[in-house]
Amino acid sequence: MTTVCEKVVYMDNNATTRVAPEVIETMMPYLTDAYGNPSSMHTFGGQVGDAVRKSRQKVATLLGAEPEEITFTSCGTESDSSAILSALRTYPEKRHVVTTRVEHPAVKSLCDNLETVTGHKYKITRLKVDSEGMLDMSEYEGALTDDTAIVSVMWANNETGVIFPVEKMARMARQQGVLFHTDAVQAVGKLDINLKELDIDFLSLSGHKLHAPKGVGALYIKRGTLFVPFLTGGHQESGRRGGTENVASIVALGRACELAGEKMAEENGRVKMLRDKLEEGLLANVPKSMLNGHKTHRLPNTVNISFEYVEGEAILLHMNRHGICASSGSACTSGSLEPSHVLRAMGVPFTAAHGSIRFSLSIYNTEEEVDFVVEKMPAIIASLRQMSPFWKG
Repeated sequence: MTTVCEKVVYMDNNATTRVAPEVIETMMPYLTDAYGNPSSMHTFGGQVGDAVRKSRQKVATLLGAEPEEITFTSCGTESDSSAILSALRTYPEKRHVVTTRVEHPAVKSLCDNLETVTGHKYKITRLKVDSEGMLDMSEYEGALTDDTAIVSVMWANNETGVIFPVEKMARMARQQGVLFHTDAVQAVGKLDINLKELDIDFLSLSGHKLHAPKGVGALYIKRGTLFVPFLTGGHQESGRRGGTENVASIVALGRACELAGEKMAEENGRVKMLRDKLEEGLLANVPKSMLNGHKTHRLPNTVNISFEYVEGEAILLHMNRHGICASSGSACTSGSLEPSHVLRAMGVPFTAAHGSIRFSLSIYNTEEEVDFVVEKMPAIIASLRQMSPFWKG
């Protein structure tokens, strides 16, 4: 039997989000009565195909794209791999990829494998970030060469929320004849995006980061961009991604994108206000705490704070006793005892990097929840520091 905490203050939305009630309502018919195959010729399947087409339009509308530029996938990771590997197969003579030192494991691990696995022999340039998590654009300009097949840079960092200038970076790549991909998993639904006006060739998103279910994502492929499928099989997705469509989740993603467009003002207004109140309260009430990431060039929902001389895992365990859900970094790297590769790249001191906590809010969070966290955290940190052999307070 599944058990749920009596009181949950959920501030781990960069890991995954609650599925919106409106999204659940929209997808349910496709888990029950409307179970036809969208590729079937009969009317029963055809009406399901119509639902997929309408969802494709909704995703495209949120991104400022055309429906035929949207390919449905299983997740952000598949979308990332599809874009990068397609570029390398499209231009096999090019052996260079430009990325950053702070990418999500979906891109980081793929690039590590391309560089080290026998038979690939690709050169990977990983751009540095400064202490605020920002890129050096002169380093980026110098990294682009005639041998560069693709640039893959996240739109917003999943751990710190820092926003990268992907619009400018895509334009610079286009001028050099280089394809540009962005992992926009954390940005979609929080930032206003209009791909019609940008030189981005590929964009990845994931449904469960914007109140749709897990197991569905999308890849934007700019009209005219050559593409080699990652998954081959049937004719689904205009031949770009084989496999029978996950209709219920695709419909859910479409509805979630529709809602995200409607709620973006709230995301950048009320949610940002709650984030700022949480940040200010923690920094003011917990000694030896510090913000990780740029103060302003950041997602409206994300704050990453280091509490010196304590372990992030211990902090999370004590928070859990109060029903507070947050993260010590990316959910895809949880379980590792190593400090975050993002914070290491930023030069965060070892005594602080181990005690970093990421709080990521959503439209479902309340001011009362923020007050509760600000009330509980000082005592949690103080009690853990009393057990730390490094604490001199």
